[in-house]
Amino acid sequence: MAKPITAFTCTACGANHRKWAGRCDACGAWNTIIEEAPLSQGPGRGLGTLKGKPIPLSGLATQEAPPPRATSGIAELDRVLGGGLVPGSAILVGGDPGIGKSTLLLQAAAAFARAGQQAVYISGEEASAQVRLRAQRLGLGDAPVRLGAETALRDILTTLDAERPDVAVIDSIQTLWSDRIEAAPGSVGQVRASAHELVTFAKRRGTSVILVGHVTKEGQIAGPRVVEHMVDTVLYFEGERGHQFRILRAHKNRFGPADEIGVFEMTGGGLSEVANPSALFLSERGEASAGSAVFAGIEGTRPVLTEVQALVAPSTLASPRRTVVGLDSGRVSTILAVLEARCAVPFAGLDVFLNVAGGMRVAEPAADLAIAAALLSAREDVALPAEAVLFGEISLSGALRPVAQAENRLKEAQKLGFSRAILPSATKVEGVAGMRIDRTPDLTSFVGETFGAG
Repeated sequence: MAKPITAFTCTACGANHRKWAGRCDACGAWNTIIEEAPLSQGPGRGLGTLKGKPIPLSGLATQEAPPPRATSGIAELDRVLGGGLVPGSAILVGGDPGIGKSTLLLQAAAAFARAGQQAVYISGEEASAQVRLRAQRLGLGDAPVRLGAETALRDILTTLDAERPDVAVIDSIQTLWSDRIEAAPGSVGQVRASAHELVTFAKRRGTSVILVGHVTKEGQIAGPRVVEHMVDTVLYFEGERGHQFRILRAHKNRFGPADEIGVFEMTGGGLSEVANPSALFLSERGEASAGSAVFAGIEGTRPVLTEVQALVAPSTLASPRRTVVGLDSGRVSTILAVLEARCAVPFAGLDVFLNVAGGMRVAEPAADLAIAAALLSAREDVALPAEAVLFGEISLSGALRPVAQAENRLKEAQKLGFSRAILPSATKVEGVAGMRIDRTPDLTSFVGETFGAG
């Protein structure tokens, strides 16, 4: 067995010695050298005997003011960021190709620059002339944004260190390469190294760095998952190609609420913010029709009303189709099974199509009741009341479970002209003036009261 390595340290000055001696050569003190164990004794050499310098520690109680935030003036972007950019933060923005990531961040860089922040935009995918052309099309040609086109990580860091900007946009992280790594740009090693260096620069210099990330066909940011752990905030830019609406969603945020959303509309002049997304998603909703239900949901801290649309038709296939857009298909299958097992409402031999209007994606369990109502309405060809909103989670037993922030949902619905709400009996909510609240304990009772016997 190898002999454990020990170190000899002077307690007066902290100097390290190979062996014990009566007098320290560094400070001249006598009888101050003691034997100490190494920092680590794991497999291999570990950290060895050399010690580092102690770091300053502080208590949890502090009188320091919260970090100042830089606001862009784009309210939807500032909302998703938690109130603005925190100096020294690292932000990763992902989204499908052509969804509008570069357009959004060029507008954001121009907004920060016009608000007094020094902004730098580094493009690794386009030439500077192409970025200028887009800026002119968006009416941003006069914005004081410093523009560059480069993919060499060393050159980018040298430029940022010399310019010392407040905000730096890197488009994109998959195009950068480090001369210390023998791999192609976009590889796991290059992406990890580039992200690490840029995040470290942001913390050291106080620059807010915004990184653009490509996504895979599954919708995840391409590259190692560790990149999402490195950064402070992860944003996804979502939307359907056939719709003009775009949703910026916070999947992770160390400086604000996660799952917060900002809604934008793609226009000829770029992305314009939508102050009231509920009214936008319901703007094309006409008279009450079978298969339509309005869900009062919560996205982050914001209540959002969306329309769930269902179509149920006889199937000629041995295995009926189940097509779901904007909802979790596994959740929909569970609701169909509960309706058949607990409420005796069969969907065998029927094709089922479900969609969330406007290209919105809903993952909240509170949408269960609205999904079930839309399915039943389409199957029975009976329209739900046009003035009603629904929310509630369905358990496997068929019981309806209460959901959080019911009062905020009801206030948003009332603001848009809805006068009736159908929700679980156990929901703890005070009465909202001018709104009728119908409470139902389980799905069987809801089916009987709303649609009659199966």
